[in-house]
Amino acid sequence: MGQTLCVCSRGTVSLGGARYLLLHRLAEGGFSYVDLVEGLRDGRFYALKRILCHDKEDRQAALHEVEMHGLFDHPNILRLVAHCMVEKGAKHEAWLLLPYVKGGTLWREVEALREKGTFMPEQRILLILHGICRGLQAIHSKGYAHRDLKPTNVLLDEDDQPVLMDLGSMNQARIEVNNSREAMAVQDWAAQRCTISYRAPELFTVPSQCVIDERTDIWSLGCVLYCMMFGEGPYDAIFQKGDSVALAVQNPLTLPSTTRYSAALQRLLFSMMTVNPQERPSINEILHQLEGLQPAPAGQDTTQI
Repeated sequence: MGQTLCVCSRGTVSLGGARYLLLHRLAEGGFSYVDLVEGLRDGRFYALKRILCHDKEDRQAALHEVEMHGLFDHPNILRLVAHCMVEKGAKHEAWLLLPYVKGGTLWREVEALREKGTFMPEQRILLILHGICRGLQAIHSKGYAHRDLKPTNVLLDEDDQPVLMDLGSMNQARIEVNNSREAMAVQDWAAQRCTISYRAPELFTVPSQCVIDERTDIWSLGCVLYCMMFGEGPYDAIFQKGDSVALAVQNPLTLPSTTRYSAALQRLLFSMMTVNPQERPSINEILHQLEGLQPAPAGQDTTQI
């Protein structure tokens, strides 16, 4: 990976020629964890993501994530500061040093509002949605798709600007499927890499002759918008109950009865969550529609449940 790291002493690490003080754990998943660190040279805070690599395939996946970060220099996509591969006996750890975004994830903000009994005002939704779309536009313009867009993969900075993260599931936007074997390979990959309650319908049962493209992200974007509007994703409860998300996504979306949000915003949501991917708008078309949406009327800053 082209960079070196050594553990200097207890509580500090050296990465990319600079030393960092380990502070505390920020997050932990099945095969990775994230620590908050402070640069001893610049005094800035960073997130140190450590990906556990059990075999060559895991190492290649980590290298892929690094490669995807290297494609972008965009304010709405999390940048990679430094990286390395650390040997841990027979295993390895990929270390990715990332900027620390103080606001936390979009999901954390949605949860906090729900616990207060309030919903996100339309003007704020439009601001955040616009930034997410700009990040997706940058990804799609290079011929890639994110493939795992969800509220926990969107960070919010102090100005409410969203930053897309977790680029490990990114791949070429256009995937041509020519037979049943290729279809099953795509389906199995999606089952491993694309979060089920934000996964596009065409990834659950992949036809043996089709083209999967970046509009899988548009479906996921619709799920994220729904989550900002109603406090949870449209299929979160279905998944939590153990019912079939694969069946649920084949049916037209239904919305809770509300006058909280404009008809235009609800129409935009429906357009993203069209079951047929060929009928979904492109990210450029969504950005064009967003420009025509007006901020929420005064007095809608917080709406009680």
